[in-house]
Amino acid sequence: MSTDGLFELDDEPASEPEAGSVSSNAGAPLAVRMRPRTLEEVVGQRHLLKPGAPLRRLLEGGAPASVLLYGPPGTGKTTLARLMARAGDGTRHFVALSALSAGVKELRAVIEDARRRLDRSGQRTVLFIDEVHRFSKTQQDALLGAVEDRLVLLVAATTENPSFSVVSPLLSRSLVLQLQSLEEDELRALLARAVSDERGLNDAVTLADDGEAALVRLSAGDARRALTALEAAADGVQADGSGIIDLAAVERAVTEVAVRYDRAGDQHYDVISAFIKSIRGSDPDAALHYLARMIVAGEDARFIARRLMVHASEDIGLADPTALQAATAAAQVVQLVGMPEARLALAQATVHLATAPKSNAVIAGIDAAMADVKAGAVGAVPPHLRDGHYAGAQKLGNAVGYRYPHSVPDGVLAQQYPPDELVGKDYYVPTNHGAERVLSERLPKLRRAVRGSGPAPEKG
Repeated sequence: MSTDGLFELDDEPASEPEAGSVSSNAGAPLAVRMRPRTLEEVVGQRHLLKPGAPLRRLLEGGAPASVLLYGPPGTGKTTLARLMARAGDGTRHFVALSALSAGVKELRAVIEDARRRLDRSGQRTVLFIDEVHRFSKTQQDALLGAVEDRLVLLVAATTENPSFSVVSPLLSRSLVLQLQSLEEDELRALLARAVSDERGLNDAVTLADDGEAALVRLSAGDARRALTALEAAADGVQADGSGIIDLAAVERAVTEVAVRYDRAGDQHYDVISAFIKSIRGSDPDAALHYLARMIVAGEDARFIARRLMVHASEDIGLADPTALQAATAAAQVVQLVGMPEARLALAQATVHLATAPKSNAVIAGIDAAMADVKAGAVGAVPPHLRDGHYAGAQKLGNAVGYRYPHSVPDGVLAQQYPPDELVGKDYYVPTNHGAERVLSERLPKLRRAVRGSGPAPEKG
């Protein structure tokens, strides 16, 4: 079965080879051959494996508990699940399911078998579920009783934040442990072991410093990716007879770095958040980086365009009135032209918004007005502003006394527009940034003229 953890997982745990022996699966990928056999061989996750930490206690045979392992690919979720199954007296029955292929029927069959096994022999079942975030609410709910009664010890793996993808009852019954991408020194140790270990390359190649640095950089904290790239580079240098994995060898073997980005998970939210915050912070280079990550990962271009349009009003507004036009134009290009050409319009809009003067006066104004409305500050519409286009309206006083602004030369005259309760209330407060500088000078004059405390501002 396929997993997104550090290593592949068989349906049943194979017997562990003796220390120092060569694995029998010599034809398997390097990442599979280098699968940790003991807790001591696990690389990374020092924050969870230090003495006394909850995960270490579980792996050393402490009180059993269901666990949700949450973290990016290649951080060891599947490996830790295997080791957890072998914790304690080593007699636990192990069952692995993938959320991609298993349904409620399969879950119930495993739970029923676990019940019979526990009643018959006292043997507890460890149920590993890979990509648990892909289970529906109904499928997750089917686990609750068995987890609550400890008919099964659940070890679930997910690359997504469980708060977004796992039902609350299952969260509350499990220990949630967040795994982290491997650090550079951890990746170097992993690569060195793979080069020298009999299960790995058995010193058949030499890993040069620049080659090692390239592999570390390309892996982006993903152990499986590091080992896969190492294996590809090793095949290349063995084929050409050089035997040395340097920067050039790595570049030949790895033509493109896959970007780690899950469009349905928290990576999606993290990257778009960084994208918007980079634009808000007026850093076009960082903004283009995050835009590139989304494009390479296949993010929906319409989603990016929508976020740009929102940002144009939220963080720029009238400091640059053309920002919203640029974002809207980019969205139209996405709709009419499509990718990959539309990436140019998205990049153009991104740079425009990042380098534009910033103002949050628009969002601050509408949010303040909405807060007042929600708090009950609504008041009656002044009679002279009400609709007077129906029979009997004037008898009710509607539209009586309304003054038409275009009837005066300046086009601005004194007249009450807000309800009585909100007379004199200012919501829009322009900044001195960009085009809003002109508004910040003009608006006080407008308010004085409309409120009857000064002349209308000059036109222009």
